[in-house]
Amino acid sequence: MNLPTYGFGAEQGLLAIYVEHPPKLAEFQNLNKVIALQTGEIDYINQQCGNGWRKVFNVYAKFVAELSHPDHDFTNHPEQYPSWQQYRDKRLLQQGCQEALLFSVPDLAANRYDWHIIAGRTYGKTLLRDHLFTNSLHWIDEEFAIDPVSKLLICPYLDYRQLSNIKISKLVALIRAGAS
Repeated sequence: MNLPTYGFGAEQGLLAIYVEHPPKLAEFQNLNKVIALQTGEIDYINQQCGNGWRKVFNVYAKFVAELSHPDHDFTNHPEQYPSWQQYRDKRLLQQGCQEALLFSVPDLAANRYDWHIIAGRTYGKTLLRDHLFTNSLHWIDEEFAIDPVSKLLICPYLDYRQLSNIKISKLVALIRAGAS
């Protein structure tokens, strides 16, 4: 049985990051599928919902830029997106991207994404308690956990203080080590 999957970005692709709640805008409160954002919609969400969402999108774009996956648009077309800021504004979670920001429970059995990343230790522990979907999760430290078989990670929330540049590098290293 497939679980409902809903949020922003690609319906399938390289990675999905899961956060607990969508932006508090009426148009996103009843999502029942994954939708590609339109050009300028990230800026609109930032303006309407404040600094917290700006941080989410910025940290996500910085992570994608550092990940530098050979199948990802950011590295395939560096002339189009010479900075993570330009990638955020022109491609992140939009039509043709390879990533998703989901507000649903991870559905590992559906094989829609190569990697599943739960943003936030507390949210991750709640999901594990309420929807046991992995038996092989290993906590690396207080902030990071990995299940290399299911390609599932738990990391700090997408915020500059919680998922700093150093921790983004650690997350990228975990994915690279798990992919090899």
